[in-house]
Amino acid sequence: MHYAILAYHVETEVTSWTPEEDAAVMTDLLKLHDRLYEERSLGPSARLGATKKARTLRGPGAGTVIDGPFAETKEQLLGFYIVDCASETAATELARQLRRVNASAIYEIRPIQLYLPGVPFPETEAASNPG
Repeated sequence: MHYAILAYHVETEVTSWTPEEDAAVMTDLLKLHDRLYEERSLGPSARLGATKKARTLRGPGAGTVIDGPFAETKEQLLGFYIVDCASETAATELARQLRRVNASAIYEIRPIQLYLPGVPFPETEAASNPG
């Protein structure tokens, strides 16, 4: 099963890190990434750019592009991982490993479905549990 692990953080805290502090966190994360790659459980992962550079497309028709995300939270989505884990428990343990390296981050774990060309869409929970 594939899971998305979404990494939230207070953006101003991350941007306040010195280059040395940031490098230390990234070095430890890359050690964990290397192990997960060897286990073949880590797919794409990324650190997202600054939220002040983000744009949101919303509204009817072609929509309107507006500056930034406008979530009413202190934490912002700053990165993500796509992982292949045997269970939700395994995905949660992997998120705990990430948190041991970056203890002030918050990790959201969500199951995801991969949609591949020529492969039928999987049945959703709503379709398999009518009524």
